Amino acid sequence: MTLLILGWRLLAGTVLVVVRHPVACSLVAGTSGAVYLLGWRLALIYISGALCAVSAWAGFWPVLGMRVIGWPLVAWWRQVWVYRRRWRSVLAVSGLSRAIRGRTWTPGLLRVRCSSWADVVTVRMLSGQTDEDWADRARNLAHGFGASWCRVSSPQPGRLELTFPRRDPLAKVLQARPIPRRPVVGTVEIGACEDGTPYRLKVHGTHVLIAGATGAGKGSWLWGTVRGLLPAMDVGIAQVWGLDPKRMELAFGEVLLNRYAATPEECAELLEDAVSVMQERAGRYAGVRRSHVPTVDDPFILLMVDEVAFLTAYQPDKALKARIMAALSTLTTQGRAVGIGVMAALQDPRKEVLNIRNLFPDKIALRLDEAEQVDMVLGDGARDRGALADQIPRDPEDPSVGAGMGFVRLETSPVPLRVRAAYVSDDDIKNMIMRYSDVREAWL
Repeated sequence: MTLLILGWRLLAGTVLVVVRHPVACSLVAGTSGAVYLLGWRLALIYISGALCAVSAWAGFWPVLGMRVIGWPLVAWWRQVWVYRRRWRSVLAVSGLSRAIRGRTWTPGLLRVRCSSWADVVTVRMLSGQTDEDWADRARNLAHGFGASWCRVSSPQPGRLELTFPRRDPLAKVLQARPIPRRPVVGTVEIGACEDGTPYRLKVHGTHVLIAGATGAGKGSWLWGTVRGLLPAMDVGIAQVWGLDPKRMELAFGEVLLNRYAATPEECAELLEDAVSVMQERAGRYAGVRRSHVPTVDDPFILLMVDEVAFLTAYQPDKALKARIMAALSTLTTQGRAVGIGVMAALQDPRKEVLNIRNLFPDKIALRLDEAEQVDMVLGDGARDRGALADQIPRDPEDPSVGAGMGFVRLETSPVPLRVRAAYVSDDDIKNMIMRYSDVREAWL
Protein backbone atom coordinates (compact mmCIF):
# COMPACT_ATOMS: atom_id res chain seq x y z
CA MET A 1 0.00 0.00 0.00
CA THR A 2 2.85 2.37 0.83
CA LEU A 3 4.48 1.69 -2.53
CA LEU A 4 1.20 2.39 -4.31
CA ILE A 5 0.83 5.72 -2.51
CA LEU A 6 4.43 6.69 -3.30
CA GLY A 7 4.00 5.65 -6.93
CA TRP A 8 0.77 7.66 -7.23
CA ARG A 9 2.41 10.72 -5.74
CA LEU A 10 5.39 10.39 -8.09
CA LEU A 11 3.10 10.09 -11.12
CA ALA A 12 0.94 13.01 -10.02
CA GLY A 13 4.02 15.13 -9.33
CA THR A 14 5.44 14.35 -12.78
CA VAL A 15 2.19 15.26 -14.51
CA LEU A 16 1.99 18.47 -12.46
CA VAL A 17 5.53 19.46 -13.44
CA VAL A 18 4.75 18.87 -17.14
CA VAL A 19 1.54 20.89 -16.91
CA ARG A 20 3.19 23.76 -15.03
CA HIS A 21 6.38 23.86 -17.12
CA PRO A 22 5.53 22.58 -20.63
CA VAL A 23 8.25 24.62 -22.36
CA ALA A 24 11.06 23.47 -20.11
CA CYS A 25 9.87 19.84 -20.19
CA SER A 26 9.62 19.90 -23.98
CA LEU A 27 13.15 21.27 -24.29
CA VAL A 28 14.56 18.67 -21.90
CA ALA A 29 12.69 15.82 -23.58
CA GLY A 30 13.65 16.96 -27.08
CA THR A 31 17.31 17.42 -26.18
CA SER A 32 17.51 14.06 -24.41
CA GLY A 33 15.85 12.29 -27.35
CA ALA A 34 18.19 13.90 -29.86
CA VAL A 35 21.27 12.93 -27.84
CA TYR A 36 19.99 9.36 -27.45
CA LEU A 37 19.17 8.90 -31.14
CA LEU A 38 21.96 10.91 -32.81
CA GLY A 39 24.76 11.04 -30.32
CA TRP A 40 25.87 14.16 -28.49
CA ARG A 41 28.07 15.57 -31.32
CA LEU A 42 25.45 15.34 -34.07
CA ALA A 43 22.72 16.39 -31.66
CA LEU A 44 24.75 19.49 -30.73
CA ILE A 45 25.09 20.43 -34.41
CA TYR A 46 21.37 20.03 -35.10
CA ILE A 47 20.34 21.86 -31.95
CA SER A 48 22.74 24.74 -32.65
CA GLY A 49 21.45 25.02 -36.21
CA ALA A 50 17.86 25.06 -35.00
CA LEU A 51 18.66 27.79 -32.46
CA CYS A 52 20.36 29.89 -35.14
CA ALA A 53 17.41 29.46 -37.51
CA VAL A 54 14.90 30.39 -34.80
CA SER A 55 17.00 33.42 -33.76
CA ALA A 56 17.23 34.62 -37.38
CA TRP A 57 13.49 34.20 -37.85
CA ALA A 58 12.77 36.13 -34.65
CA GLY A 59 15.19 38.84 -35.76
CA PHE A 60 13.42 39.35 -39.09
CA TRP A 61 9.95 39.36 -37.48
CA PRO A 62 10.57 40.62 -33.92
CA VAL A 63 6.94 41.24 -32.99
CA LEU A 64 5.86 37.76 -34.05
CA GLY A 65 9.00 36.28 -32.54
CA MET A 66 8.28 37.83 -29.16
CA ARG A 67 4.66 36.73 -29.25
CA VAL A 68 5.49 33.11 -30.17
CA ILE A 69 8.79 32.59 -28.34
CA GLY A 70 9.95 35.60 -26.33
CA TRP A 71 7.01 36.37 -24.08
CA PRO A 72 6.17 32.69 -23.37
CA LEU A 73 9.77 32.21 -22.20
CA VAL A 74 9.56 35.34 -20.05
CA ALA A 75 6.25 34.10 -18.65
CA TRP A 76 7.76 30.72 -17.78
CA TRP A 77 10.72 32.37 -16.08
CA ARG A 78 8.58 34.73 -14.00
CA GLN A 79 6.09 32.01 -13.12
CA VAL A 80 8.89 29.80 -11.74
CA TRP A 81 11.19 32.36 -10.14
CA VAL A 82 8.81 35.17 -9.13
CA TYR A 83 5.30 33.97 -8.53
CA ARG A 84 5.51 30.27 -7.63
CA ARG A 85 8.43 30.79 -5.22
CA ARG A 86 6.48 33.41 -3.26
CA TRP A 87 2.94 32.19 -3.89
CA ARG A 88 2.13 30.37 -0.66
CA SER A 89 3.83 32.87 1.64
CA VAL A 90 2.31 35.98 0.01
CA LEU A 91 -1.20 34.52 -0.01
CA ALA A 92 -0.87 33.33 3.57
CA VAL A 93 0.27 36.74 4.83
CA SER A 94 -2.44 38.45 2.73
CA GLY A 95 -5.11 36.26 4.34
CA LEU A 96 -6.23 34.55 1.13
CA SER A 97 -5.28 31.02 2.21
CA ARG A 98 -7.58 29.08 4.53
CA ALA A 99 -6.88 26.51 7.24
CA ILE A 100 -9.64 23.88 7.46
CA ARG A 101 -9.40 20.87 9.81
CA GLY A 102 -5.69 21.26 10.20
CA ARG A 103 -4.98 21.52 6.47
CA THR A 104 -4.02 24.74 4.69
CA TRP A 105 -5.79 25.37 1.39
CA THR A 106 -4.13 27.81 -1.04
CA PRO A 107 -5.71 29.19 -4.26
CA GLY A 108 -4.16 27.67 -7.33
CA LEU A 109 -1.70 29.48 -9.62
CA LEU A 110 -2.83 28.33 -13.06
CA ARG A 111 -0.99 30.42 -15.62
CA VAL A 112 1.20 33.47 -16.18
CA ARG A 113 1.09 35.49 -19.39
CA CYS A 114 3.52 38.30 -20.13
CA SER A 115 3.36 41.29 -22.43
CA SER A 116 5.70 44.20 -22.97
CA TRP A 117 4.42 45.98 -19.89
CA ALA A 118 2.70 43.59 -17.46
CA ASP A 119 2.19 40.07 -16.14
CA VAL A 120 -1.30 38.58 -16.08
CA VAL A 121 -1.63 35.81 -13.50
CA THR A 122 -4.61 33.45 -13.75
CA VAL A 123 -5.78 32.11 -10.39
CA ARG A 124 -8.27 29.44 -9.33
CA MET A 125 -10.04 30.77 -6.24
CA LEU A 126 -11.01 28.66 -3.29
CA SER A 127 -14.66 27.65 -3.16
CA GLY A 128 -16.58 30.42 -1.44
CA GLN A 129 -14.15 33.21 -2.31
CA THR A 130 -15.18 36.23 -4.38
CA ASP A 131 -13.25 38.71 -6.48
CA GLU A 132 -14.03 41.35 -3.82
CA ASP A 133 -12.00 39.32 -1.31
CA TRP A 134 -9.00 39.60 -3.63
CA ALA A 135 -9.65 43.24 -4.57
CA ASP A 136 -9.52 44.18 -0.88
CA ARG A 137 -6.01 42.72 -0.73
CA ALA A 138 -4.74 44.03 -4.06
CA ARG A 139 -2.14 46.24 -2.38
CA ASN A 140 -0.85 43.29 -0.34
CA LEU A 141 -0.43 41.29 -3.54
CA ALA A 142 1.28 44.15 -5.35
CA HIS A 143 3.85 44.62 -2.59
CA GLY A 144 4.31 40.88 -2.19
CA PHE A 145 5.20 40.35 -5.85
CA GLY A 146 7.16 43.58 -6.30
CA ALA A 147 4.70 45.51 -8.46
CA SER A 148 3.50 49.10 -8.16
CA TRP A 149 -0.16 48.03 -8.19
CA CYS A 150 -2.41 45.06 -8.85
CA ARG A 151 -5.69 44.95 -10.74
CA VAL A 152 -8.24 42.20 -10.13
CA SER A 153 -10.73 41.00 -12.73
CA SER A 154 -12.92 37.91 -12.98
CA PRO A 155 -13.22 36.51 -16.54
CA GLN A 156 -15.34 33.53 -15.43
CA PRO A 157 -16.77 32.06 -12.21
CA GLY A 158 -14.08 30.67 -9.93
CA ARG A 159 -11.23 32.24 -11.90
CA LEU A 160 -9.35 35.49 -11.44
CA GLU A 161 -6.84 37.46 -13.44
CA LEU A 162 -4.31 39.53 -11.51
CA THR A 163 -2.48 42.17 -13.54
CA PHE A 164 0.95 43.20 -12.23
CA PRO A 165 2.72 45.93 -14.24
CA ARG A 166 6.47 45.73 -14.86
CA ARG A 167 6.62 49.22 -16.37
CA ASP A 168 4.20 52.07 -17.06
CA PRO A 169 3.83 53.25 -20.69
CA LEU A 170 1.69 56.13 -19.40
CA ALA A 171 4.32 57.58 -17.08
CA LYS A 172 5.56 60.11 -19.63
CA VAL A 173 3.57 62.95 -21.18
CA LEU A 174 2.12 61.99 -24.55
CA GLN A 175 2.41 64.37 -27.46
CA ALA A 176 -0.77 65.50 -29.21
CA ARG A 177 -2.16 62.86 -31.52
CA PRO A 178 -1.98 63.56 -35.27
CA ILE A 179 -5.06 65.17 -36.78
CA PRO A 180 -6.92 62.46 -38.76
CA ARG A 181 -6.45 62.56 -42.50
CA ARG A 182 -10.07 61.68 -43.13
CA PRO A 183 -13.23 62.90 -41.40
CA VAL A 184 -13.96 60.75 -38.35
CA VAL A 185 -17.09 61.04 -36.21
CA GLY A 186 -17.68 57.79 -34.33
CA THR A 187 -14.47 57.63 -32.30
CA VAL A 188 -11.45 59.89 -32.00
CA GLU A 189 -7.93 59.01 -30.92
CA ILE A 190 -7.30 60.72 -27.60
CA GLY A 191 -4.15 59.12 -26.23
CA ALA A 192 -2.92 55.69 -25.20
CA CYS A 193 -4.03 52.72 -23.11
CA GLU A 194 -1.88 51.32 -20.33
CA ASP A 195 -0.43 48.70 -22.71
CA GLY A 196 0.78 51.45 -25.05
CA THR A 197 -1.83 50.92 -27.77
CA PRO A 198 -3.81 53.95 -29.04
CA TYR A 199 -7.01 54.77 -27.19
CA ARG A 200 -10.02 55.91 -29.18
CA LEU A 201 -12.84 57.67 -27.33
CA LYS A 202 -16.40 57.16 -28.53
CA VAL A 203 -18.17 60.49 -28.97
CA HIS A 204 -21.05 59.74 -31.36
CA GLY A 205 -23.98 57.84 -29.88
CA THR A 206 -23.09 58.49 -26.25
CA HIS A 207 -22.54 61.15 -23.59
CA VAL A 208 -19.27 61.51 -21.70
CA LEU A 209 -18.68 62.79 -18.16
CA ILE A 210 -15.13 63.80 -17.19
CA ALA A 211 -14.37 64.33 -13.50
CA GLY A 212 -11.04 65.41 -12.09
CA ALA A 213 -9.46 67.69 -9.53
CA THR A 214 -7.79 70.96 -10.46
CA GLY A 215 -4.81 70.28 -12.71
CA ALA A 216 -5.88 66.70 -13.47
CA GLY A 217 -5.81 67.34 -17.23
CA LYS A 218 -9.45 67.73 -18.24
CA GLY A 219 -8.37 70.15 -20.98
CA SER A 220 -6.36 67.40 -22.68
CA TRP A 221 -9.55 65.36 -23.09
CA LEU A 222 -11.58 68.31 -24.34
CA TRP A 223 -9.03 69.58 -26.85
CA GLY A 224 -8.04 66.07 -27.87
CA THR A 225 -11.66 65.48 -28.84
CA VAL A 226 -11.82 68.73 -30.81
CA ARG A 227 -8.55 67.82 -32.51
CA GLY A 228 -9.92 64.45 -33.60
CA LEU A 229 -13.14 65.98 -34.95
CA LEU A 230 -11.52 68.83 -36.91
CA PRO A 231 -11.60 67.15 -40.35
CA ALA A 232 -15.25 66.20 -39.82
CA MET A 233 -16.02 69.76 -38.73
CA ASP A 234 -14.20 71.06 -41.79
CA VAL A 235 -16.42 69.10 -44.20
CA GLY A 236 -19.58 69.89 -42.22
CA ILE A 237 -20.61 66.47 -40.85
CA ALA A 238 -19.75 67.42 -37.25
CA GLN A 239 -20.11 70.50 -35.08
CA VAL A 240 -18.77 71.37 -31.64
CA TRP A 241 -20.71 73.81 -29.49
CA GLY A 242 -18.68 75.06 -26.55
CA LEU A 243 -20.01 76.18 -23.18
CA ASP A 244 -17.25 77.86 -21.22
CA PRO A 245 -18.58 79.53 -18.04
CA LYS A 246 -15.03 79.95 -16.66
CA ARG A 247 -13.90 81.63 -19.92
CA MET A 248 -10.49 80.01 -19.63
CA GLU A 249 -10.28 76.66 -21.41
CA LEU A 250 -12.42 76.78 -24.55
CA ALA A 251 -12.04 80.53 -25.04
CA PHE A 252 -8.46 80.03 -26.22
CA GLY A 253 -9.70 78.23 -29.34
CA GLU A 254 -13.13 79.79 -29.64
CA VAL A 255 -12.70 80.39 -33.37
CA LEU A 256 -12.51 76.63 -33.94
CA LEU A 257 -15.95 76.03 -32.44
CA ASN A 258 -19.16 76.27 -34.40
CA ARG A 259 -20.90 78.01 -31.50
CA TYR A 260 -19.59 79.40 -28.24
CA ALA A 261 -21.26 80.60 -25.05
CA ALA A 262 -19.74 81.94 -21.84
CA THR A 263 -22.31 83.73 -19.69
CA PRO A 264 -25.00 81.63 -17.98
CA GLU A 265 -27.68 83.29 -20.10
CA GLU A 266 -25.83 82.46 -23.32
CA CYS A 267 -25.25 78.89 -22.13
CA ALA A 268 -28.93 78.41 -21.35
CA GLU A 269 -29.93 79.71 -24.80
CA LEU A 270 -27.39 77.46 -26.52
CA LEU A 271 -28.62 74.39 -24.64
CA GLU A 272 -32.22 75.22 -25.47
CA ASP A 273 -31.27 75.63 -29.13
CA ALA A 274 -29.76 72.16 -29.00
CA VAL A 275 -33.00 70.83 -27.52
CA SER A 276 -34.93 72.44 -30.39
CA VAL A 277 -32.62 70.76 -32.95
CA MET A 278 -33.05 67.47 -31.11
CA GLN A 279 -36.84 67.70 -31.15
CA GLU A 280 -36.95 68.69 -34.81
CA ARG A 281 -34.80 65.71 -35.75
CA ALA A 282 -36.82 63.37 -33.57
CA GLY A 283 -39.96 64.47 -35.38
CA ARG A 284 -38.39 63.73 -38.78
CA TYR A 285 -36.84 60.42 -37.71
CA ALA A 286 -40.01 59.05 -36.06
CA GLY A 287 -41.10 55.91 -37.90
CA VAL A 288 -38.29 56.34 -40.46
CA ARG A 289 -35.06 55.36 -38.69
CA ARG A 290 -33.76 54.63 -35.22
CA SER A 291 -30.17 55.89 -35.37
CA HIS A 292 -28.33 58.95 -36.62
CA VAL A 293 -25.97 59.01 -39.59
CA PRO A 294 -23.86 62.20 -39.78
CA THR A 295 -24.44 64.24 -42.93
CA VAL A 296 -23.97 67.85 -43.94
CA ASP A 297 -27.70 68.43 -43.46
CA ASP A 298 -27.81 66.58 -40.13
CA PRO A 299 -24.33 66.87 -38.63
CA PHE A 300 -23.27 65.29 -35.37
CA ILE A 301 -23.39 67.99 -32.68
CA LEU A 302 -21.17 67.70 -29.63
CA LEU A 303 -22.01 70.00 -26.73
CA MET A 304 -18.77 70.50 -24.82
CA VAL A 305 -19.27 71.92 -21.32
CA ASP A 306 -16.22 72.92 -19.29
CA GLU A 307 -16.91 72.96 -15.54
CA VAL A 308 -20.60 72.17 -15.72
CA ALA A 309 -20.96 72.85 -11.96
CA PHE A 310 -20.81 76.60 -12.68
CA LEU A 311 -24.08 76.20 -14.57
CA THR A 312 -25.78 73.84 -12.12
CA ALA A 313 -24.76 73.75 -8.45
CA TYR A 314 -23.08 77.16 -8.31
CA GLN A 315 -25.64 79.08 -10.34
CA PRO A 316 -27.36 81.64 -8.02
CA ASP A 317 -30.22 82.42 -10.42
CA LYS A 318 -32.76 79.69 -9.67
CA ALA A 319 -34.80 80.29 -12.83
CA LEU A 320 -31.70 80.14 -15.01
CA LYS A 321 -30.47 77.06 -13.18
CA ALA A 322 -33.81 75.35 -13.78
CA ARG A 323 -33.63 76.12 -17.52
CA ILE A 324 -30.10 74.75 -17.77
CA MET A 325 -30.87 71.58 -15.80
CA ALA A 326 -34.02 70.94 -17.84
CA ALA A 327 -32.11 71.28 -21.10
CA LEU A 328 -29.21 69.10 -19.95
CA SER A 329 -31.58 66.43 -18.65
CA THR A 330 -33.49 66.39 -21.93
CA LEU A 331 -30.34 66.19 -24.04
CA THR A 332 -28.73 63.43 -22.00
CA THR A 333 -31.87 61.29 -22.06
CA GLN A 334 -32.93 61.80 -25.68
CA GLY A 335 -30.11 63.42 -27.62
CA ARG A 336 -27.74 60.64 -28.62
CA ALA A 337 -30.26 58.80 -30.79
CA VAL A 338 -30.55 61.84 -33.07
CA GLY A 339 -26.85 62.71 -33.19
CA ILE A 340 -26.45 65.15 -30.28
CA GLY A 341 -23.86 64.30 -27.63
CA VAL A 342 -22.83 65.98 -24.39
CA MET A 343 -19.28 66.01 -23.02
CA ALA A 344 -19.24 67.61 -19.59
CA ALA A 345 -16.26 68.23 -17.30
CA LEU A 346 -16.37 69.00 -13.60
CA GLN A 347 -14.18 68.95 -10.50
CA ASP A 348 -16.61 67.88 -7.77
CA PRO A 349 -18.51 64.67 -8.60
CA ARG A 350 -20.94 64.76 -5.69
CA LYS A 351 -24.62 64.16 -6.45
CA GLU A 352 -25.66 67.59 -5.23
CA VAL A 353 -23.23 69.17 -7.73
CA LEU A 354 -24.53 67.24 -10.75
CA ASN A 355 -27.56 65.11 -10.01
CA ILE A 356 -27.78 63.80 -13.59
CA ARG A 357 -24.35 62.16 -13.65
CA ASN A 358 -25.99 58.73 -14.06
CA LEU A 359 -27.40 59.90 -17.41
CA PHE A 360 -23.88 59.85 -18.89
CA PRO A 361 -23.24 56.34 -20.26
CA ASP A 362 -19.46 56.75 -20.45
CA LYS A 363 -17.51 58.19 -17.54
CA ILE A 364 -13.89 59.21 -17.05
CA ALA A 365 -12.27 59.64 -13.64
CA LEU A 366 -9.04 61.62 -13.70
CA ARG A 367 -7.08 62.35 -10.53
CA LEU A 368 -9.53 62.69 -7.63
CA ASP A 369 -8.98 63.90 -4.09
CA GLU A 370 -10.78 61.13 -2.20
CA ALA A 371 -11.19 57.39 -2.64
CA GLU A 372 -14.97 57.66 -2.24
CA GLN A 373 -15.17 59.93 -5.28
CA VAL A 374 -14.03 57.13 -7.59
CA ASP A 375 -17.25 55.17 -7.13
CA MET A 376 -19.24 58.42 -7.36
CA VAL A 377 -17.94 58.90 -10.89
CA LEU A 378 -17.48 55.38 -12.23
CA GLY A 379 -20.14 53.55 -10.26
CA ASP A 380 -20.16 51.22 -7.26
CA GLY A 381 -17.26 48.81 -7.08
CA ALA A 382 -15.11 50.57 -9.67
CA ARG A 383 -12.29 51.26 -7.25
CA ASP A 384 -12.29 47.65 -6.07
CA ARG A 385 -11.83 46.65 -9.71
CA GLY A 386 -8.63 48.68 -9.91
CA ALA A 387 -9.72 52.23 -10.75
CA LEU A 388 -7.36 53.93 -8.30
CA ALA A 389 -8.02 57.46 -9.52
CA ASP A 390 -7.29 58.87 -6.08
CA GLN A 391 -3.74 57.47 -6.31
CA ILE A 392 -2.78 59.07 -9.63
CA PRO A 393 0.53 60.85 -8.94
CA ARG A 394 0.81 64.60 -8.58
CA ASP A 395 3.84 66.86 -8.31
CA PRO A 396 3.18 70.53 -7.39
CA GLU A 397 6.50 71.52 -8.99
CA ASP A 398 5.74 69.66 -12.23
CA PRO A 399 2.06 69.96 -13.27
CA SER A 400 2.58 67.48 -16.13
CA VAL A 401 3.00 64.55 -13.71
CA GLY A 402 -0.17 62.47 -13.95
CA ALA A 403 -2.03 65.11 -16.01
CA GLY A 404 -4.53 63.55 -18.41
CA MET A 405 -4.23 60.12 -16.78
CA GLY A 406 -7.45 58.48 -15.69
CA PHE A 407 -9.81 55.52 -15.76
CA VAL A 408 -12.59 55.08 -18.30
CA ARG A 409 -15.72 53.07 -17.61
CA LEU A 410 -17.81 52.49 -20.69
CA GLU A 411 -21.49 51.70 -20.91
CA THR A 412 -20.65 48.34 -22.50
CA SER A 413 -18.18 47.15 -19.85
CA PRO A 414 -18.01 47.40 -16.04
CA VAL A 415 -14.21 46.96 -16.06
CA PRO A 416 -12.36 50.31 -15.82
CA LEU A 417 -9.68 50.96 -18.42
CA ARG A 418 -6.60 52.96 -17.48
CA VAL A 419 -5.67 55.49 -20.16
CA ARG A 420 -3.89 58.81 -20.61
CA ALA A 421 -4.92 61.62 -22.91
CA ALA A 422 -2.23 63.25 -25.01
CA TYR A 423 -1.30 66.80 -24.02
CA VAL A 424 -2.60 69.43 -26.45
CA SER A 425 -0.43 72.50 -25.86
CA ASP A 426 -1.19 76.14 -26.61
CA ASP A 427 1.01 75.89 -29.69
CA ASP A 428 -0.96 72.86 -30.88
CA ILE A 429 -4.20 74.81 -30.54
CA LYS A 430 -2.68 77.76 -32.44
CA ASN A 431 -1.62 75.40 -35.23
CA MET A 432 -5.14 73.98 -35.32
CA ILE A 433 -6.48 77.52 -35.70
CA MET A 434 -3.98 78.32 -38.45
CA ARG A 435 -5.04 75.22 -40.35
CA TYR A 436 -8.79 75.13 -39.87
CA SER A 437 -10.01 78.57 -38.81
CA ASP A 438 -11.33 81.30 -41.12
CA VAL A 439 -9.61 83.97 -39.02
CA ARG A 440 -6.01 82.86 -39.48
CA GLU A 441 -4.89 86.45 -39.78
CA ALA A 442 -5.57 86.92 -36.08
CA TRP A 443 -2.51 84.78 -35.35
CA LEU A 444 -0.22 86.18 -38.04
